[in-house]
Amino acid sequence: MEGRRMEKKDLDWGSLGFSYMPTSYSYVCNWRDGAWEEGGLTADHSVTISECAGILHYCQECFEGLKAYTTESGDIVCFRPDLNADRMYETAERLCMPPFPKDKFVEAVKEVVKANLEWVPPFGSGATLYIRPVMFATGVVIGVKPATEYQFRILVTPVGPYYKGGAVPISICVSPFDRAAPRGTGNIKAGLNYAMSLQANVEAHANGFAENLYLDSQSRTYVEEAGGANIIFVNKEGTLVVPQSHTDSILPSITRRSLVVVARDILGMNVEERPVKFAEVEAGDFVEAGLCGTAAVISPVGKITNGDEVIEISGMEAAGPVMTKLRNTLTGIQSGEIEGPEGWVVKIA
Repeated sequence: MEGRRMEKKDLDWGSLGFSYMPTSYSYVCNWRDGAWEEGGLTADHSVTISECAGILHYCQECFEGLKAYTTESGDIVCFRPDLNADRMYETAERLCMPPFPKDKFVEAVKEVVKANLEWVPPFGSGATLYIRPVMFATGVVIGVKPATEYQFRILVTPVGPYYKGGAVPISICVSPFDRAAPRGTGNIKAGLNYAMSLQANVEAHANGFAENLYLDSQSRTYVEEAGGANIIFVNKEGTLVVPQSHTDSILPSITRRSLVVVARDILGMNVEERPVKFAEVEAGDFVEAGLCGTAAVISPVGKITNGDEVIEISGMEAAGPVMTKLRNTLTGIQSGEIEGPEGWVVKIA
């Protein structure tokens, strides 16, 4: 690995933002004539499609997000890529797209990361290599129906923290908009869900908030998730409380599911996975909260604003002890400093 360390790109790794930077190779594979082709690496980061491609008209598109890390020992690893493969497979089925084979997905991730080792940030830099698999309809379609051709790609790019300032508390607001319809597509990782959240996101940022918190669209009484992350809470007894959706509208975050295992099996915490009423938040039942996802891992929530109501959670000074412990444990597993459950960390190089 010493040789690979010397070959790293000459970047200011510690100052990277969360933005796109073209790297050496992407991965591309096409689905034509009812089957996926061989697929492989490409140095071409552009996509050429017909003006009548299905993605442009009926939004047949889905994506994933995961990261490659440099461990303390110098290995390049990925965190639970099999779960990303599972989620993308299920999302594709829901959107009438041909699912990309799960084993081929994991192998493609390994292949594209190996081809871009010089772009994987060094251990201790706080940066990672973000991996973005994406699938979209390339086939021509004018009537409302699934396309007949698709493209699967994986791009990689080195990134810094998703939220500026790292693991310092953020302020979020309850959105007046709805994120997803009951029994709709809120539980899959489709681009159309994120398009729905853009206006709410822009307005939240303009008003000084880092993110939105969405309530269930059926009754607007239950906590669901943020625009780009799930939310978790800690109550006064120290129990980790994880919101569930009674209308199946919450994305099954891999980070959230991993944190539940970390809390219950490694840290010995009590964990409740249940519907959470926003009234519980208003009543001050929770002493800590955090947004969790691949990009941010955990971003502690200091306060939540709902119209004229400001609800202090843990305050804006520093992350609470439980969120800090959860974040440090999970990132420690990802970086190889802490031993995690078998199969979580997949060595690539």
